[in-house]
Amino acid sequence: MAGGIGARFWPMSKTSRPKQFIDVLGTGKTLIRMTFERFANICPPENVYVVTNGIYKNLVLEQLPELSQNQVLCEPSRRNTAPCIAYANYKIKEENPDALIVVAPSDHIILKEDEFTKDISLALKAAAENDWLLTLGIKPGRPDTGYGYIQFDEQNKFDAYEGLRKVKNFTEKPNLEIARSFLESGDFLWNSGIFVWSLKSIMKAFDEHLEDVDSLFRLGIGKYNTPEEEDFINETYSVCKNISIDYGVMEKADNVYVLSVDFGWSDLGTWGSLYTLREKDDNKNAVVGNNVMLYDSENCIVNMPKNKLVVLQGLSDYIVVEDEGTLLVCRKQDEQQIRQFVNDVKAEKGDAFV
Repeated sequence: MAGGIGARFWPMSKTSRPKQFIDVLGTGKTLIRMTFERFANICPPENVYVVTNGIYKNLVLEQLPELSQNQVLCEPSRRNTAPCIAYANYKIKEENPDALIVVAPSDHIILKEDEFTKDISLALKAAAENDWLLTLGIKPGRPDTGYGYIQFDEQNKFDAYEGLRKVKNFTEKPNLEIARSFLESGDFLWNSGIFVWSLKSIMKAFDEHLEDVDSLFRLGIGKYNTPEEEDFINETYSVCKNISIDYGVMEKADNVYVLSVDFGWSDLGTWGSLYTLREKDDNKNAVVGNNVMLYDSENCIVNMPKNKLVVLQGLSDYIVVEDEGTLLVCRKQDEQQIRQFVNDVKAEKGDAFV
């Protein structure tokens, strides 16, 4: 899935080039390229499909030249993850009705890729052998209010699938007090947004729990992978509702399971999450930029153009970012407000800065 605009990573992530198409970590590879390569040991390139907004088709093909144009599924508008997955379901069904599927965001960080491969392989085995919808859960390291949480049944264990548990509840982005209680209880995991299932299981779930979305894409049978596909999808998205797979299917189905994993995951959704990954100086400042000078400053993340001279004094726990003429200075504790900043900028200044 590569259609988001990464608003909380503004101003580096903008509509014209969202964070999945940026070398955020300075490794020489963009996030979507890293995601593609991560699956090299799991499935061949011809089995990879990228669902993105139509305006990013050329970016996808430029950064993933191994893909054919038919492997890039272009959405005409953003309708959240359920329509995105429904589209891919029918596209894949035309090729292989017995497929096993991994759904993964294109902008996440996985530090332990060998562990990732092992966990995905276990999840695929479970999905092949059972009519289950699987999600991958991360053991929370802090009471983060920016993540969704999954509560699992501690009593329900499977000898054949170590770390797999039945899901009891999903909770979307709780407040700090609730997040702390989740952490203390020990039976909650962060929702990674990575899903594994068989095509038959997920299509059955759509039919049972999100039939109004599924029925729209069902009308396209015979048009997928043909010249008629684009017009059909444009028409379908114009009437399809905006809904996530979590709300539409996962929270309603009774065959949902979570695999607890530890492969160095970060959704890289905020500047704070990037701060935890970057190297820091003696004052715990994470700095990108050749000419950044800090005085009496600590615990900051600073991201500046390569040769821009920047002098900062007296800052503690701040985000300071400049990109293409846009400067953001924001307290780290308030980073969840960045999305609102972007909305306000768009309303008052137009699209040029977002």
